[in-house]
Amino acid sequence: MLDTTPRNDWTRPEIAALFDLPFADLIFRAQGVHRAVFDPNQVQISTLLSIKTGGCPEDCAYCPQSAHHQTGLKATKLMEFEEVMAQATAARAAGATRYCMGAAWRNPKNHELDQVCRMVEGVNALGMETCVTLGMLTAGQSRRLKEAGLDYYNHNIDTSEGYYGQVITTRGFADRLETLAHVREAGIAVCCGGIVGMGETRDDRVGMILTLATLPRHPESVPINLLTQIAGTRLHGIETLDTLELVRTIAAARIVMPRSMVRLSAGREGLSDEGQALCFLAGANSIFFGAKLLTAANPGEDRDTALFEKLKITPMPLAG
Repeated sequence: MLDTTPRNDWTRPEIAALFDLPFADLIFRAQGVHRAVFDPNQVQISTLLSIKTGGCPEDCAYCPQSAHHQTGLKATKLMEFEEVMAQATAARAAGATRYCMGAAWRNPKNHELDQVCRMVEGVNALGMETCVTLGMLTAGQSRRLKEAGLDYYNHNIDTSEGYYGQVITTRGFADRLETLAHVREAGIAVCCGGIVGMGETRDDRVGMILTLATLPRHPESVPINLLTQIAGTRLHGIETLDTLELVRTIAAARIVMPRSMVRLSAGREGLSDEGQALCFLAGANSIFFGAKLLTAANPGEDRDTALFEKLKITPMPLAG
């Protein structure tokens, strides 16, 4: 029997050795861990809605919502409660069991947080898990979201600590970890991963996984995003990452964080069915369902449904 007890003492050489395994050996090990914990033929379906788009003061090099970039994206105000609920209801009808809401803020103001908390309460009442991503939070704001019934808070570290400054300069890596600590202390489950294909090295990908795997408690959800290149952002035109390197990153995440949901997140639009199948084989067991991720394209529901049918994958039921 495989030991799938989570470890928090992973070392950089150990994770680097995973990345360096022959591909078949790496996939075999990741699939063994995956099968020991999860049903290998089930994938969690989540839906992501941008409830406040554009105008963000952060300078994240990949993001079309940054006010530092000229992408033609029009900034919007926070969506009305009724519109959010209508879209959440439609997502539930389409099979989503988790509803994620994102707002392009550096950090929310308290009156804005009150409006988001009402949305969280409304989505909870529909019987779906709730997740939000709102930027940095204080300890008090984290507790307020917990009181509203929030299940997950997403706050990605994006990349390794060493490469972070090449991607973002308006806040530090430590700021990310501070928000994660506030969320965890409030009793909210953590959704935290990163982005590959931003010009980082394999060692940076090792470092990103190392940071996640050595947190005091592994994130319950680990999204692995493949950079979606958007014209007008600083990373537009960068060399595309090989799909097999994305698969290796997912496999390493599955092995070192065996009980986490590993989400094949942004970038699926550019992957072939075969590439996505390899990601599922490597241990990815969660996707976003719907034609858009915040502002980036995502495979249409028809394509995802057809892929699931070909692979004999079924949506994961809501826990409990």
